[in-house]
Amino acid sequence: MRILLVLTFSAVAFPQLRPAVMPEISSSTLPLNLPVQKIGPNDLISVSVYDAPEFTRAVRVGPDGQIRLPMLKSKITAQDVLPADLETAIAESLAGEELVVEPFVTVTVIEYASRPISVTGEVRRPLTFQAVGPVTLLDAIARAQGLTFEAGSEILVSRPGPDPSDPAGRQIQRISIKELMETSNPDLNLKLAGGEEIRIPERGRVYVVGNVHKPGSFPVQGAAETTVLKLLAMSEGLMPFASKQAYIYRQENATGPKTEIPIELRKIMDRKTADIPLRTNDILYIPDNTGRRTAVTALEKILSFGSTAGATALVYRGR
Repeated sequence: MRILLVLTFSAVAFPQLRPAVMPEISSSTLPLNLPVQKIGPNDLISVSVYDAPEFTRAVRVGPDGQIRLPMLKSKITAQDVLPADLETAIAESLAGEELVVEPFVTVTVIEYASRPISVTGEVRRPLTFQAVGPVTLLDAIARAQGLTFEAGSEILVSRPGPDPSDPAGRQIQRISIKELMETSNPDLNLKLAGGEEIRIPERGRVYVVGNVHKPGSFPVQGAAETTVLKLLAMSEGLMPFASKQAYIYRQENATGPKTEIPIELRKIMDRKTADIPLRTNDILYIPDNTGRRTAVTALEKILSFGSTAGATALVYRGR
């Protein structure tokens, strides 16, 4: 009985020591299995301090690239540092302000939001996503589910300049779609780090009006690939009274007047002169051959008059 009392007293006087338990983070802020890369503004991180639940929380990095933890007098710079380096900086701040003795800090990234890549224009699914891990230009196009039929001949890639806050200093690079897709040149498949804007413009169009079977607008196939003869073929050829003297109306700039360029359509069709390439927004006009139409109309009237006169004579003689 005496031994039992002694054991009971010992249990009350000297409670059993248990290891400290790490505080739990809500399921909505559980870190994902994201690749380790430098932290940037607006990224969401998880900070865990062993045996200090008041410092354990999810923290959104501010636009200035800094974070603030409770009871710390100064902010901590998180921009352009790796999670391991931020762990050291947080631990030094907690120890320096004597808030935690020998703090053990863990930092993980929950969500990257500082490296947006936008893909717009002639793609099947325009989108904006974060550059998590290695991303290339072809990766970005694949995420947008590829190009549409109306895509032009090049891709415009806009990158931040030396000062990311200055939109006027962005650098624009033009990538040929044909060379990117058909060659294995790795220099064209750009590596993207975030902050890029990828735009695929609509292909240019040329127009044909006048005496053709199918007037309208047609896409430009490429530089020097859309010519007068090809445009005539796409418009299903000339009408019977089309003139062999045609005109190209071309505007050199957006504000200037259109220039009229006469072309010898007959010589081009007879292979006596070279075919003429067309530019985007060119208008090919095939006028009416007025003289030929007048002659044919007069001939039809004569033939019609002759037939009517003959029929009248036969009726008269029959009487």
